[in-house]
Amino acid sequence: MTSAISIPRHHAAASPREHFLHSEFRHSYSWLTASMHRLTGSRCDAEDLAASAFTELVALDDVSHIRQPRALLTTIARRLTFEFWRRRDLERAHLAELAQRPERHAPSAQDICLGVEEIARIDAALHRLGPRVREAFLLSECDELAYADIGARLGVSASMVRKYVAQARTACFTT
Repeated sequence: MTSAISIPRHHAAASPREHFLHSEFRHSYSWLTASMHRLTGSRCDAEDLAASAFTELVALDDVSHIRQPRALLTTIARRLTFEFWRRRDLERAHLAELAQRPERHAPSAQDICLGVEEIARIDAALHRLGPRVREAFLLSECDELAYADIGARLGVSASMVRKYVAQARTACFTT
């Protein structure tokens, strides 16, 4: 007697990697979504974060070394959650600053959206830099400190601060 259910050949001959990823998604997606829902309070955000965590897992070249996939997925999802919260906080700060402007200077909805995207892009670029480079850039751009003063704070020369700021500007404005 033949079975009414047939397994397509591509599933029957799945590689160990494909089998691991398929199995892990089947067993852990709902669990991870529920975990992220408890953390974020939003089902939609939780689903987005869980999907993004699995996307990063799939992007790994070698999954054979993963012994605790749920721990790895949790770590990835929490990092993504912190990035999500940071972007949301930046957006709220930007919108609060815009709300302080007089009506005649109010930007369009499109300008607000573009501004928030630009701030998020610059924030992400800054977080890819080393802490000293990031701090030197922020002290220069936001606090408007002189390179010598920044160097004194960071314990480096003014010429090193100049290099840090140039590196940060390149990262922020060319990506």
